[in-house]
Amino acid sequence: MRAIEIPEPGGPEALMLCDRPMPVPGDQEVLIKVVAAGVNRPDAMQREGQYPPPPGASDIPGLEVSGIIEAVGSEVTRWEAGEKVCALLPGGGYAEYAVAHEQCVLQAPDGLPLEHAAAIPETFFTVWTNVFERSDLGDGSVFLMHGGTSGIGTTAIQLAREFGATIFATAGSDEKCRACEDLGATRGINYREEDFVEVVKEATGGKGADVILDMVGGDYIARNMKVAAKHGRIVNIAFQKGPKVELNMLPVMLKRLTLTGSTLRIRSPEEKGEIANSLLRFVWPMITNGKVKPIMDQSFALEDAAKAHARLESDHIGKIILTM
Repeated sequence: MRAIEIPEPGGPEALMLCDRPMPVPGDQEVLIKVVAAGVNRPDAMQREGQYPPPPGASDIPGLEVSGIIEAVGSEVTRWEAGEKVCALLPGGGYAEYAVAHEQCVLQAPDGLPLEHAAAIPETFFTVWTNVFERSDLGDGSVFLMHGGTSGIGTTAIQLAREFGATIFATAGSDEKCRACEDLGATRGINYREEDFVEVVKEATGGKGADVILDMVGGDYIARNMKVAAKHGRIVNIAFQKGPKVELNMLPVMLKRLTLTGSTLRIRSPEEKGEIANSLLRFVWPMITNGKVKPIMDQSFALEDAAKAHARLESDHIGKIILTM
């Protein structure tokens, strides 16, 4: 099969087209003939040598795919060959075939192009577990999303909107701020020109944000604590500005804040399966009826993976996919 490998860490040009043996599904795995693969920030981190695959995972990048099941392992009970699915992977997505644990596979939503289903798993799993399960965002909550036009951001804004939250989203241009508002944000905040702490505080009458989802880190960590409401929950899922800072922890005590974070890739198939079941129950109906969808930026052929990564690192809005 054709696949993308990373012979040496580097920039987008480090992604090389290669021939690899087709993977063989384990007892509890399915083999998927890939139609499309999602392109995500963790893939770029792996390309740079900063995010190695977990033990036992493929060294081929790619954490989400859509396609058609080609074969199933001997102990698989919930899937059959020929079904259209999307799947969360620990690696191996940038290829014509990929294997996934049966608990990390979801039926491709009705009414959505199969190629677009590749843009669902990584972002929807991440947003659901961090914003709703860990942070209990609900009706009437104030939600602050950093990086509102990323794949994570566009997903989080839509889901928060459907669950009745008031949403603020930071982005790097007025155009991106308007895109956030078109998706349901009450206010897009251009972080190059405005202080999100002041904007959110003023708009909420001094209350602040109940839930904050942050991929930036660095100086945002202290600012998140400043803008958080009493009993606020702050979740970090990445640290583009770095994870190491000097903090005054007094606001955590005075506001009774919860500071937390998580990664998805290293979790067990059973943990990911629990998230998948929640998505099927609460989110899949929203996708099926068109209320929520992956916001698509651009698609590239597999052999143009380097161009896809260059796009990922430029001014994109929404999800980028590779098609086979």
